[in-house]
Amino acid sequence: MLKKIQKTEGEWKEILTPEQYAVMREKDTERPFSCELKQYKGEGMYHCAACDLSLFKSGKKFESGTGWPSFQEPFSAENLEEKEDWSLGTERTEVLCARCGSHLGHVFPDGPAPSGKRYCINGVALNFKKVR
Repeated sequence: MLKKIQKTEGEWKEILTPEQYAVMREKDTERPFSCELKQYKGEGMYHCAACDLSLFKSGKKFESGTGWPSFQEPFSAENLEEKEDWSLGTERTEVLCARCGSHLGHVFPDGPAPSGKRYCINGVALNFKKVR
């Protein structure tokens, strides 16, 4: 069980850039194809930009053609929370960091085998750390 991190919105504003705050705390979406991490192919781990929790291994990243970093599966299912999202008038599944509650993106059932899932994640919600 993960220990939850709770901060005031003022504390989050001090930690996150304005774009990160808009995406991670206000559930905005970054512009497609605007994130450097979308094309990045280094070997390592993608972490939550707000609390540094390990979220996705680089080996599970794939090119989805959607304009955002996409992953087949999380590093650990317990590190993500999924919630029903009807904000655009259609059902989607929102993906949040399980430790700090930050919005990361959405998961869709149209990914490659074997999972069949596509975790479509805002790049500004991620920090990448190379394997040493």
